[in-house]
Formats: sequence, structure tokens, C-alpha cells
Amino acid sequence: MKQFFGMSQSGNLQEAVCGLNNPQLIMLLSNSEQFEAHVKKLEALYPKVPSIGCIGMSYDNKVVEKGVGIIAFYDGVTAAANVLEEASTMPVKYIKRLEQDVKNVNGTQKDTICIDFCSGNDACVLTTIYSVLKHQKISLVGGTGDAGKVSANGKVYEDAVAYAMVKNNNGKVKAYKENIYRQKGNYRFIASKTNKSEYILGELNNQPAKQVYQRILNVTEEEILTQTFKNPFGKLNGNDTCIISIKEVCGNALTCFRQVNDSDVLILLELGDYKSIVKNTIQEIRRDFQKISAVFSVNCLFRYLLFTENNYMQEYLDEMSTLGNHTGLVGYGEHYNNQFVNQSMTCVVFE
Repeated sequence: MKQFFGMSQSGNLQEAVCGLNNPQLIMLLSNSEQFEAHVKKLEALYPKVPSIGCIGMSYDNKVVEKGVGIIAFYDGVTAAANVLEEASTMPVKYIKRLEQDVKNVNGTQKDTICIDFCSGNDACVLTTIYSVLKHQKISLVGGTGDAGKVSANGKVYEDAVAYAMVKNNNGKVKAYKENIYRQKGNYRFIASKTNKSEYILGELNNQPAKQVYQRILNVTEEEILTQTFKNPFGKLNGNDTCIISIKEVCGNALTCFRQVNDSDVLILLELGDYKSIVKNTIQEIRRDFQKISAVFSVNCLFRYLLFTENNYMQEYLDEMSTLGNHTGLVGYGEHYNNQFVNQSMTCVVFE
């Protein structure tokens, strides 16, 4: 299979698709002002080609912040695209669509990936999708777009998740997740006074969450929202740690980007040697693949801001491009199998 990336910093879709012939799956990454027009025009240009889309930044060896990016797979891919609606209340109502698409691509653990773009309520959506994928042990990589909108096959949806089942007819696929954080000290917290629907974390060890965070890190209330780039929370999940970013201060509580429940065990994280960690990820991928056709990744917005602030973003894209054709989305939350994580990178590699 092969991967195409086209872009226009000004949002000219015709410019972005220049040279794209016979695609077998298209992913549209657009801006909020032009998204719906781009969805409509893309369907007119490539009718009946499976497609998914969302509002967000894209990249290959450079970042498209406000224009439009087109990522497409061709020459050796079997794909199906669809949507699960009512993401915030009952996505399982539409589960037969996904079941049928898994059958249609005839996918297996070795050669198939599910890529999804979500409008929100990610944890529930991932549980729903993975209830189908787990039977074939098919991995999932994806993320959350902006403005609560996604697209599938030429139609815009709100409160939904758009997904693509992608089978590599010429080799294997494998999903990866990268965490650039490690545990800070021996801090261990029991969460309480949480609000699941609002993602509010009220108390840590029976003390106001805001004050606990401020006291440990010696930061002002105004500094909390940038300090989370360096010191997010982590939720222990077996041998894995799910990163939880702080979204905003809410009185003496903290609002997060993912759900925290009463009695969850949380730890405090600190930024590791991210340059070294990125190199290790690249080495791991190289050990797993002798030949790479494409890499599609989802990088968290907070990683993008952190890397940009430290003048590392271009170096990062250059490092990843050594693997071959690398493209991706800057998301508001990252998906890895049935996990919804923050401040991470997830990717799928195609042989």
C-alpha cells in the first residue's frame, strides 16, 4: 500500500488533492470555517470513495495549522468508512454498521487497523467500538477533533464517531502508543468529589484538588494550565498509565480532559527525556518492520504545544520521517485500542 499527503495552508482543497488518483480511503483534516464545504467538495471529487474527516491540524514534514490536509491510502488497501451516531448517549445503537464493515474488509489482527475521529464522549465510544474489534483482536488508533463535528462518506455529523476499517493487502500493520512522562516522586492520590459528565476532579486524598496540585508544584492558579504540559496526572491501569491532562480550574476543583471517577488511584507525572523516548519508539518500530510503507499518527495538541515551545516540533517531524512516509493529526485526545489518553502519541505502521 501507499500513503498520500496533500495540503494547502490557505484551505484550497483543489490544491491539497493535486496528484491524488484512485484513492481507496481518504481522511480530511480541515479548519472549522471550511470543514463542511470541504466535506461536500471532496465527495464530489471522489464519489463513493470511503472517507472520514474532522476539524484539526495535520502534518507530514510540516504542520498545517489552519488550512486543509488530505491523507489517503491507495494501491493495496481494502477500506470501509462509516459512523456511529449519538456518541454521547447510545453509540451502541449503531453497532451493526461496524460489525458489517469488519466483515466486509475481512480483517485480521495481523493486517487490519481501525482509525477513528471522534466528536467527544471518547471513553464510551471506545468501549463500544472495541466490543466488536476485540473478537478479531483488531487494533484501533484515533483521536478527537475540534468543534464537535466529524464526517463520513461526504456527510457531516455532530455527536458521532467516524471510523475507517483499513486492511493492508500487502503486509502487516501494528499500533503503538508513546508516553513521554514518568512518575514524579511517590505521590499517590485517591480521587473523590468527581463529576463524570463534566470530567471534574474535586478532591485528592480528601483535600481540594487545585490546592494539592499547587502546593506540590509550587505554582499559582494562573500557571496550572501550562504546568500540566510538564506535570499531568496519571491513572494506573494495570501495568499501563493513562495520562490525564488538566483542562481548566473550576473553583477549588480541576476539570480534566478525560473522565476521573471516585476512588480512582492517581499519580503525578513529570516530563521525561522526550527526545530519547522518541528515538526509542522509532527504534522499536524499525525492529518490528523491515519495510515500512506508511506511518499514520495522532499527536496530542498539548504535545504539539510543548514541542513547539521547546523548538522541537520540526526536529520531531524530521525524526519520524526517517521511518518513511509519515503523516498525522494533532488531536484533542488520543485513542489506543480501548484507551482514551491525553498528552500521548498513538500511531499505526503499515508494512
